[in-house]
Amino acid sequence: MPSVAWSAQAVPDPAPDQAAQYRAVVPKSILELQQFRTSTSLPIERAGRPGTATLIDLNPTVNAAFLLTLDWGKGTRAAYHLENPDPRGQTLRFADGTPAGLAITAKGASTTCQLWAGDPSPLEAARRSSLPYAPLCDGHLYLRNQVEGNRTELETVTDFLRDNVWGGEKIIGIVKDQLYSDAYVEQATLGKADQASGATSPDAPRAADVAPNLAGRTLAPEHLGINISGATHGQLGIGRWYPVGNLPGVFVSTIQPDEVAPRILESRRDLVSGLDAVEGAALDFLIAFDLSAFDLGFAIGTEHPRVDWSVRVNDSVRNDALPGPDGIGTTAPLATTGMVSPALTNATVAVFTGGYKRSHGAFRYGEFATRNYGTHYGFVEQGVVYSKLQPGLATIYVLDDGTIDMRTWTAADDALLPRVRFARQNGVPLAETDPASHASVPGPLVAKWGPGNWSGSAEKNLRTIRAGICLQDTGTKRFLIYGYFSTATPSAMARVFQAYGCGYAMLLDMNALEHTYLALYVHKAGGGLVVQHLVEGMAALDKESGNQLVTRFLGYPDNRDFFYLTRREAAR
Repeated sequence: MPSVAWSAQAVPDPAPDQAAQYRAVVPKSILELQQFRTSTSLPIERAGRPGTATLIDLNPTVNAAFLLTLDWGKGTRAAYHLENPDPRGQTLRFADGTPAGLAITAKGASTTCQLWAGDPSPLEAARRSSLPYAPLCDGHLYLRNQVEGNRTELETVTDFLRDNVWGGEKIIGIVKDQLYSDAYVEQATLGKADQASGATSPDAPRAADVAPNLAGRTLAPEHLGINISGATHGQLGIGRWYPVGNLPGVFVSTIQPDEVAPRILESRRDLVSGLDAVEGAALDFLIAFDLSAFDLGFAIGTEHPRVDWSVRVNDSVRNDALPGPDGIGTTAPLATTGMVSPALTNATVAVFTGGYKRSHGAFRYGEFATRNYGTHYGFVEQGVVYSKLQPGLATIYVLDDGTIDMRTWTAADDALLPRVRFARQNGVPLAETDPASHASVPGPLVAKWGPGNWSGSAEKNLRTIRAGICLQDTGTKRFLIYGYFSTATPSAMARVFQAYGCGYAMLLDMNALEHTYLALYVHKAGGGLVVQHLVEGMAALDKESGNQLVTRFLGYPDNRDFFYLTRREAAR
């Protein structure tokens, strides 16, 4: 499947003054980062008191995020972050006539909502509810409220050290080196020859390219938390894909890096480091999603990633006149919820943790450290730019029509911004497609600890638990593949993604199960939810309320950003 081709004339150019605000190197509000926004105002009245209502569509092409402000004069102004749960089928505007309200149009029919009438008004009642997503207009709209997201004990301690203790980052590094290095390493016993079960399904992704002498051998992963079909006695053929029970279009595979075909392990040694004995034998779990069946979304956590300065940025490139690299230091008045919208709960089949926090999401060393204020990782949610997408960084993005792609962002790609509904950058590529051979090759900075910003210890010990994603094209299908690496360097990740024929791959997060978390949801016909985790230990991140399991990202807000996949037929 080719990369997205798109004409810059498909959407209107931003207003010149808004484009200038977007580019200006000055302190600004998050609204001024939205260069494509449109705004409409009208006079309103409540209990004889005049005022002005303003509806700002933050990205009209995406049509998902709005800011409604009500100004009653004398400094009495309130702002409400509204989300359109059906951006492809539903539009918002001010209603004609009196009393004024919002007109919501879907399938040719319009409904008028009186959001600011009454005492309390529907808007005020929704805000007082303190729900992350408070329904309005019979669920046709949601008010997003800023809430406190869940954080684990590890998150609480590390954030405290970073924010309050001089040298705290070094303390965290020591803890990671001593307590977490190889703490989650998984291994599996190699099965006998010719024990691998039947042929791979024609609907599955391509199997990994493994060493010829291992093609019929199996692995028995001890802590796989997902029910799969087709495996015999828990034995999985090395690099083969197995369908997940009751979730069509989802597949699981396992591999150890030293089982990758020698032709891959021996290629492009100038770009990678050799595998050591520990990571070579460490078990990796991969899960693939058929993108003809699923939509991909991305959501910012209640706290992370932040929009202020990364602690990694060198003083020589930091501009202390700005609260952050894009001129903003807060997302207010917009609300970040850290959970899936209730409109998508019943369609959601998977969630997984996103990328680095802002504290690590910029460069201290190498070329990227010297430009664009240290090249902070960018991210976009529901068409809203929270942090600018930076050239040279590995980027996964979703367009307004649902198209999903990954690439190294360029300045020319900014022409896509009006159509970008979701985007997340996280460092530089682990693997990419060689334009000459069309083969998957390691990224140019995979073996360079500082310039690649791969994190790890100050001693450049890169081996730890890690997660990453890639895209695999089979010619007829495109798969999003999530990889969980029980202990690995970027070089081992690159080799595994190469083996699976990934045209592009990037790192997500690392160092703990909470940062590499993935859960699947099987919705039962009679109601209820079966929750499965890629690795059994990830279940510790979910909560219990009474006799009910409340799952991370789906059942309660979290402080970290994440991705989610929804069943395409159910979500549209």
